Amino acid sequence: MQNQSARGILYLCFGVFIFSLQDAIIKQVSGGYPLTEVVCIRSCVGLPILLVLVHREAGLRALVSAHLLPLALRAVIMFGAYTAYYMAFPALPLADAVALYFTVPLFVTAMAAPVLGEHIGWKVWAAVVLGFAGVLVMLQPGTGLFEPAALLSLISAALYGTAMLMARKMGNRLPTSVMAFYQNGFFLIGSALAAGLLHLLGIEHATHPSVVFLVRPWVLPTLTDGALITVCGVVAATGTMFLTAAYRVAKSSTVTPFEYTGILWAPLWGYLFFSEVPKFTTFVGAGIILVAGLIAMRMANK
Repeated sequence: MQNQSARGILYLCFGVFIFSLQDAIIKQVSGGYPLTEVVCIRSCVGLPILLVLVHREAGLRALVSAHLLPLALRAVIMFGAYTAYYMAFPALPLADAVALYFTVPLFVTAMAAPVLGEHIGWKVWAAVVLGFAGVLVMLQPGTGLFEPAALLSLISAALYGTAMLMARKMGNRLPTSVMAFYQNGFFLIGSALAAGLLHLLGIEHATHPSVVFLVRPWVLPTLTDGALITVCGVVAATGTMFLTAAYRVAKSSTVTPFEYTGILWAPLWGYLFFSEVPKFTTFVGAGIILVAGLIAMRMANK
């Protein structure tokens, strides 16, 4: 059991590390390409990889699911979550965008009672309140330093938390790879439809960098940028494989706290690739969010 826990933690940490590279790549290309194009290419690359994962885990027949409606709904919510998350990148330092996104456990905890009917004690609620105090430290509302794009990371966290609760409600009826495949499929369809709609409406220009990243018209990527965007598809599929393996070989209560290792990579990539030096309030707020999230998860799992 101890060896399985260690393997699970190792798998999860590696999966989170791989996904952190995707964040850095998408921030890198966000200045020259539209988000819809990046997501579309990434999804095309990930499609065959996920098909292999589905075949290995459950067989391709598992894709013909009787739970098509909840799968599709969850995929739509995840599409909204990741769209909001990536839109924050051009306007925020990477460390800020990622740290705010890690309020996911707090949203999951807060929504578990109304959605799943779970009892949430006062200690857990206190941890949730503490976590959002950390958010206020990072956002600094009323100081003139507030960046509206920070709300995109919080919206992303709320939507992602909703999708996680839906996955929990589905239980073990659906293999993880099947949910990932449907999610990737809607990313592909949704990004193409969004690009087409923006083009038909003639919306190609904006002033805020987050909106520019969304509405910018498609262009042919350079060889280097095309390779980077392609790597995102491989990263997403590989990261999914490691995260899935982590939760299969170890208890979720054991490995979930290590999701927060993502907070370690974001400031490193921000500094190395974008010369971003996190503010003191970023470290303080992220630390509060980290402690609150760990307390909430520990108390909720008791």
